[in-house]
Amino acid sequence: MTAPIKPFVSVRVPASSSNLGAGFDCVGMAIDKWLRVSAEVRDDGRAQVHIARTGTLRALDRTGPSDVHDDLLYTGFRAVLDACSGSDGFKGSIHFDADSDIPVARGLGSSAAALLAGAAVANAAFGLGLDANVLAQICARIERHGDNAGAAALGGAILVTPQWPSLYFTQLPVHESLGFAFAVPDFETHTELARASLPSEVPFRTAVSAAARSAALVHGLTTGSRQLLTAGLNDVLHVEHRKPLIPHYERVVRAARSAGAYGATLSGSGSSIVAIAPRETAPLVAGAMAEAWRSASVPADAFATGVGLAGLTVVSLSNRPTPLPPYVSPSRSISPCQ
Repeated sequence: MTAPIKPFVSVRVPASSSNLGAGFDCVGMAIDKWLRVSAEVRDDGRAQVHIARTGTLRALDRTGPSDVHDDLLYTGFRAVLDACSGSDGFKGSIHFDADSDIPVARGLGSSAAALLAGAAVANAAFGLGLDANVLAQICARIERHGDNAGAAALGGAILVTPQWPSLYFTQLPVHESLGFAFAVPDFETHTELARASLPSEVPFRTAVSAAARSAALVHGLTTGSRQLLTAGLNDVLHVEHRKPLIPHYERVVRAARSAGAYGATLSGSGSSIVAIAPRETAPLVAGAMAEAWRSASVPADAFATGVGLAGLTVVSLSNRPTPLPPYVSPSRSISPCQ
């Protein structure tokens, strides 16, 4: 690494909701909650890492990794350097200031946001010129699924199609009539535990039904069709196995439907629940879901939003957005620094 390091970098990355029912590991969308990271990178030979956390990230000061080198911010940072020239080429120090309003371990893409933020810092600081698609590819390899990373990097709603050795991200139009309601309970779920709850095989009939519902979800998002979205949100592949991990899941889903939602399901692997409803009804649905949890003595927050159109952004010190390099078709193999 011979190019001068840009020592001060600020980035922001949106939250994301994945799966949305039948879109297991292949549908994700950015939402209007944010991780904001400022970093100082110094080629001083000290090999030190420091992370200061505020907002929802304060929870990680109690429950996060004991070694700062295992933090996802730093993991994303090193992954980009490894992909380009090897992280052994950088022996300097880095200080991250990270602030977030994305709930941690609630199925809203906090892990993908942290990986992408670290990756974007490395990309900007070392002038590597990687576009958002490549950064999403790198982070998806770490997460082992691309729906959160793709949506957070590129913004909007995305469909992820495996195309070895990479992933193909396709932007999905979302009908302007749709709103998205979220209820966020005061308990966590972890992706590893949720993955462990899934069976290794499913019956052929279940696979056929899952494929049909996934297609219904994608077309329903585009057209705003209540019938298609109701079918697409009623997943048969993963939700049935994961909902026992979510206390009062059925109570909250019933509350969403009673308040006017087309359907409701886990956001990611939970614990948050997302409902799709007419845009004007979404705030009422969000409140009804949170109240259903509260009536069962589970504290919960709620919010409603449209799809977040902005993805990962590098922000200058003057707070003026600096666009990433132009989007490159992800159908090619990833050789990010060649």
